[in-house]
Amino acid sequence: MDAAPTGAAGTPVRIAILKEREAGETRVAATPETVRKFIALGAAVVVEAGAGVHASLRDEDYAAAGAEVLAASAAAGADIILAVRAPEPELVSGAKPGAWIVAGLEPFANRAAIDAYAAAGYEALAMEFMPRITRAQSMDILSSQSNLAGYKAVIEAAGVYGRAFPMMMTAAGTITAAKCFVMGVGVAGLQAIATARRLGAQVSATDVRSATKEQIQSLGAKPIFVESVAGIEGEGAGGYATEMSEEYQKAQAELVSTHIAKQDIVITTALIPGRAAPRLVTDAQIATMKPGSVIFDLAVAAGGNVEGSVADEVTVRHGVKIIGFANTPAHLAADASALFARNLYNFLSAFWDKASGRPVLDEEIGTAVRLTQGGKVVHPRLLEA
Repeated sequence: MDAAPTGAAGTPVRIAILKEREAGETRVAATPETVRKFIALGAAVVVEAGAGVHASLRDEDYAAAGAEVLAASAAAGADIILAVRAPEPELVSGAKPGAWIVAGLEPFANRAAIDAYAAAGYEALAMEFMPRITRAQSMDILSSQSNLAGYKAVIEAAGVYGRAFPMMMTAAGTITAAKCFVMGVGVAGLQAIATARRLGAQVSATDVRSATKEQIQSLGAKPIFVESVAGIEGEGAGGYATEMSEEYQKAQAELVSTHIAKQDIVITTALIPGRAAPRLVTDAQIATMKPGSVIFDLAVAAGGNVEGSVADEVTVRHGVKIIGFANTPAHLAADASALFARNLYNFLSAFWDKASGRPVLDEEIGTAVRLTQGGKVVHPRLLEA
């Protein structure tokens, strides 16, 4: 078993819930539901005042669940700090030596903060590095948040689109169903397909991983795949997509160019962990689409799948509206917080050692998520970077 967060023997482990500071971040890392569960495990929970306000969670709700609500930063004396995003180093400076910082840390973008955690002797655990194995599914923040993001992308596109999604037969004539094309069939893409289908659109989808064909068909959508380039699966480690060969990219671009010209709604979802998002839709392809069409770029915060997409802005190219949020799950704060909080609880409770009254990580998951330990950065991906 791996190291546990430090704390005085016989005292409950102290879990701190921080208020998020980043602009536009509406989520919170714990809910009254998970607070009760942590307390049932024997932990003491402190919540920074106002931490849940944007997720419609009041300080009184946390207090009723048994948490101590503090007006100042809750990190002082904490053994474990829970957050949605990487907290500023000064916000956690009062935590105990060896304290865990558990959050979506985005370590490549926040390397200075990770180095500061290491220098302070904290263990930073990046939840987005959770391995995609069966026993870790309930701990996977990327999946839970992407699920909501895929739904929100379609709903937002429907709101911007100036026409109806389903086919409607009326006395005045028939309205044809919208055509929706989903690019990238991970968790977000699958939810986007399902949502667009529920709204009545004609849905098609594509992905570099050939194994997703059956998933697309199972949701009632039409798979659009390159058939002329053999032997390319696109399946990377852990179920993530990988970058494809130039031959495949060229064939895919030709196929997409033909198909995209007929679409009313395009949802792009392609991300490669630790790298800029791949470009899927060019300005030339946008120019072939019908005026009034809508593209939602779910990868806009990582550089964008779509040429010309700008986070949190509606841009118009060739009569096509291009939209995308820097933080899509934050637009569904209550549900996103509930799922994120359960991911964190599932993670800590799975390793809860009753004898010591605190979590003790095993080697497989501990090695996967741990960025810092013993005053040093220890994760191989960060050391390579």
